[in-house]
Amino acid sequence: MTQSDGYLLDNRQSEAGRRFDAFADLFDPTTFRHIDGLGVRPGWRCWEVGAGGSSVVSWLAERVGPTGTVVATDIDTTRLAGVARPPVDVRVHDVGAEEPPGDGFDLVHARLVLVHVPDRERALRSMIQALRPGGRLLIEDADPALQPLICPDEHGPAQRLANRLRQGFRKLLAERGADLAYGRKLPRLLREAGLREVEADAYFPVASPACTALEAATVRQIRGGLIAAGLATDEEIDQHLANVEAGDMDLVTAPMISAWGRKP
Repeated sequence: MTQSDGYLLDNRQSEAGRRFDAFADLFDPTTFRHIDGLGVRPGWRCWEVGAGGSSVVSWLAERVGPTGTVVATDIDTTRLAGVARPPVDVRVHDVGAEEPPGDGFDLVHARLVLVHVPDRERALRSMIQALRPGGRLLIEDADPALQPLICPDEHGPAQRLANRLRQGFRKLLAERGADLAYGRKLPRLLREAGLREVEADAYFPVASPACTALEAATVRQIRGGLIAAGLATDEEIDQHLANVEAGDMDLVTAPMISAWGRKP
């Protein structure tokens, strides 16, 4: 997605850092397990697409070492300034609109990126194009339509309000071109693109402190959008944030589906 598309969750907003920290707490162990399983080792050339924060980039840099390379790209690299040194090469790049930032990569990885990219078909082709023969692709993306509630146990007014605001968030995402059912499509899309040895699994965190931190940061970040669209009032958002911060609700995230395969 390009900046001109009005991305709902801009990296430059003050809450973005808290969201990236929550994503790292929630999803880094799953991501690292998958990348380790794909055989990452010293000397590999890796492309981290839509890097956002620095946790995955830093971890990859340790794995590939001084003989490897990690190309970290995003439409906004604000949060990557601290890791912009060898073996990390930070570049401003729009995966849905530009050619790949190189080729012959051993690994290409994107997490919670393509669901937001309007031309996600082009983005996926670009990522596969950038792989060397035998290279590995790992795509991890959410499927909000698979589990649309932030409070599956909707037993009271606080939970009902939370779920209504989550529906508003999903509406804003869809209006900006997000595919809320993208995660479930990944295994098929990777096979149709010609990848071999395609596998997938899903991670669905429930009642984690990081889920609570993520919800508070996200609602603060999209507050203006919810109000402008008539999806919530200031008072409702204040009440929801107070409910979240009380720590009494079991909050979840959408399932993150990880799919991987090998380029012939």
